Amino acid sequence: MNSGAQTAQSRSAGRPRNEESRKRILASTLEMLRTEPLQAITIEGIARAAGVSKTTIYRWWESKASIVIDAFMEYHIVRTPMRRDLSPGEAIMDHMRHLAEQYSGWPGRVVAQILGEAQSDPSVGREFRERFHYGRRAIVREVLDEWRKSGDIDPATDVEMLMDAIYAPIYMRLIIGHAPLDDAFITEYQAFMNDLLQAKRKQG
Repeated sequence: MNSGAQTAQSRSAGRPRNEESRKRILASTLEMLRTEPLQAITIEGIARAAGVSKTTIYRWWESKASIVIDAFMEYHIVRTPMRRDLSPGEAIMDHMRHLAEQYSGWPGRVVAQILGEAQSDPSVGREFRERFHYGRRAIVREVLDEWRKSGDIDPATDVEMLMDAIYAPIYMRLIIGHAPLDDAFITEYQAFMNDLLQAKRKQG
């Protein structure tokens, strides 16, 4: 076998190990997020828990915030789906129900800590927006636009404003903590949003 073929084979063999390390880093970070406050988590601690070097971590991520957000996303996205087998309105309400359920537990605590840390470190807020918020917002915007075009809500609805209004009650309860994100809230929230949007359509 010539040296070029040996090099190609070596690189090919190395890729699965690299991906395995990456997955182990994310899994270790996620496990730490379940039990430890964000401020207590360090790159050194993640490396130790994952059994890798700090150099390996910095190969994929430039900061603790970027690892934490990616680990959170891998867990969170599949548990707050935007279903395509439902009507736009049903899909939005199903998504928000799953979001409230998730944020009522430790994932909500993680998001609250990320947003809190972002107030004193703008780079954390930027990482959260770029790695998580903008992508999720684009998906929700697409479904809300379909809902608007369907005629089931007022066709003149400002989708950007509606998106903020839909998310606001959940984030308000998450950040302020004045009331729980429980089953009663989810039921009342869905009924209220449906009534509000139907009323707006009738006025239009």
